[in-house]
Amino acid sequence: MGKKPELLVTPKDIDAVKKLLKAGADAIVIGEERYGLRLAGEFTREDVKEATKIAHSQAKKVYVAMNALFHNDKVDELADYVKFLKETDVDGITFGDPAVLMTVREVAPDLKLHWNTETTVTNWFTANYWGRKGAKRAVLAREINMDAIVEIKENADVEVEVQVHGMTNMFQSKRTLIGNYMQFQGKNLEVEKRDKERNLHLFDPERNARYPIFEDENGTHIMSPNDICIIDELEDMIDAEVDSFKIDGLLKTTEYMEIATALYREAMDLCADDRDEYEERKEDYLAKLEEIQPKNRKLDTGFFFKETVY
Repeated sequence: MGKKPELLVTPKDIDAVKKLLKAGADAIVIGEERYGLRLAGEFTREDVKEATKIAHSQAKKVYVAMNALFHNDKVDELADYVKFLKETDVDGITFGDPAVLMTVREVAPDLKLHWNTETTVTNWFTANYWGRKGAKRAVLAREINMDAIVEIKENADVEVEVQVHGMTNMFQSKRTLIGNYMQFQGKNLEVEKRDKERNLHLFDPERNARYPIFEDENGTHIMSPNDICIIDELEDMIDAEVDSFKIDGLLKTTEYMEIATALYREAMDLCADDRDEYEERKEDYLAKLEEIQPKNRKLDTGFFFKETVY
C-alpha cells in the first residue's frame, strides 16, 4: 500500500465545503479576493471561521490563499489578516509575495506556509531555498512535465503539491483590461459585468479555442481553454509520493466538483492500494469526467507529457 496524497479542492461557498469534504476531499483552499488569486468563491472572515470549524470537525485541513501580489498600500493590513487566520486556527497559508512570509514570521511564526508563485515553481533548488526561509510546501507550476515533477519530489525538502484537474491561468495583468476596452468603446461600466459570472471568452478561431477571461480586484485573468485531467495517469506521482493533488474548482459548479472529487478519491485510493484494479478502471474514470465537462471545454493532460526544451 503506497502513501496517499492529500486531495485538495477549491470550494466556492460553505455549501460546497460540506459537499466536497463528504465526497472525499482531505483539504480545501479558500480565501478572499483581496488577498488571494483566482479563488473559486469569496469567503469572508465569518465564512473562513465556519469552513474551518466544519473541516476540523472531520479532521480535514483548511488552507487560506494569500497569493496575490501586494503593492505597498495593502502590506500594512496583512498583519491583521494573518492574526485573524492564526486565531481561527487554519492549517496553512498559500503565499507568493515575500511580504506575506515576513508578516507571518512576525505575527504567527507557527503557521504553515505554502510557497506558490504560480509559474516560477519549477525546480527543487528554489523550493528548498524557500523551505529554508520557512515554507513547508511548494505548489508546482502547471507548466512542467511528469519527469520534472518526479525529480523535484525526489530532491525537495518540502512537501510538493501538483494540480491534477481543472483550468489553469495563462495570463494575468494588474490592469483592468476589459474595463479599459469597454470604456474605449463607450460602454457604461456600471452596467457591463466583467467578473466570473459574466462568462466572457476570448475566441481563437484558428485553434477553435475559447479562453475564459474575467476581471477582479487583482486585475485581468485569462484562463486556459482546456481543463487538465490526469485521473488515468496517477501512477508515477503516487509512486514518487507527491504530497498533495489539487482539483481547481474555478468556474465550475459544485455538482461538477462533487463528482470530480469523488472520482479522484476513488482513483487515488485504488492506485495506492490495488494497482491492477486501478489500471482496469482508470479509463472509466476518465470517461465519467468527460461526461460532465462543460461545453467547449476539452480535457487534456496539460504539460504532463510535453518534452522539456532548453
